[in-house]
Amino acid sequence: MSRPVPVILALRGRNQVPAEGFQLVLLDKEGRVIESADGLQPGVLDLGELLPSIWTLKSVARAQLIADGVAIATPLVIQPLISPKFPRSGVSDTGNPRVIGFDDEPLNEEDREQFESLREDGAWPKSLPTMNSGIKIYSDRDVVVEVEGMDDMRIVLGPEYAPNTAWNFRDLAENGFYDDTIFHRIFPINMNGDRMWIMGGDPSGSGMGTAGKCIAMEPSTLPHDLGVLSMTRGADPNSASSRFLICLSRPATAAFDGQYASFGWIAAGSKTLAKLADLEIDQDTGIPIDPPRIIQMTLVPAAPHDPGTSRANSRIKTWWEAPKAPEPGRIPR
Repeated sequence: MSRPVPVILALRGRNQVPAEGFQLVLLDKEGRVIESADGLQPGVLDLGELLPSIWTLKSVARAQLIADGVAIATPLVIQPLISPKFPRSGVSDTGNPRVIGFDDEPLNEEDREQFESLREDGAWPKSLPTMNSGIKIYSDRDVVVEVEGMDDMRIVLGPEYAPNTAWNFRDLAENGFYDDTIFHRIFPINMNGDRMWIMGGDPSGSGMGTAGKCIAMEPSTLPHDLGVLSMTRGADPNSASSRFLICLSRPATAAFDGQYASFGWIAAGSKTLAKLADLEIDQDTGIPIDPPRIIQMTLVPAAPHDPGTSRANSRIKTWWEAPKAPEPGRIPR
């Protein structure tokens, strides 16, 4: 805490400094300006002195460079190192285990009665005191997924929703863990006609493989919706490892909110997602007849974060539809 945070402001792709110097802004996930520093010149800067609010952050923010009113360059992710919240488990109406809250707060009012009842039990583990140990800073990166025989998909990571989950996925992708793995399950449509989800990230291809480690579940508030990525897990909330799912619609995955840690979304590649969802599968298991292969995942610089805009706006919003052929005898316009 409160140590120097040296960063280098260098001219790359530019040959002159703006007349009023560069501006550095600290943005929350919705693009609201938390703090700013103006008139900056190239050289070594102390981020902690320029933006002292980084030491009191409660959630992830980004430091974004501005030149002549335009966001330029890849932002820096600023993650406060805050003690993780402890997931509390209860049971659903069907008797299955489910997360009903984190630390001393229930997920919602529907879970409050069960939450309070369990909290009165002497076996209820006590919450640890919240501790902020400092900050973790790194250059923002997207993940490009190269799928065999299809167009690439681009994933925008959302550490502002689940910082350690997003970092785990990024770390595995960067180090080649997901290269040459398959999408091992596809659940295209439920009984209501809603598109469901596809699953990947298993090095064994069996649906049971892991990265040999588990990560603590985080209380992500990113809604499960079309294109959103989330970690799968077992009955233990803290059992997520490497396997992930990609949501195909809100109606089929809304129940995942609070039960799985959503951590990013697809910003490009809706055609590939639609093609994956339409592959032939075994109707009893959801296993693809010819499993699609991830050739590799690659980290690329994230786009600048424009002040006043939410990063989640980059998520694909509509289902890809194949272009319709022109009617016979009509000239397409």
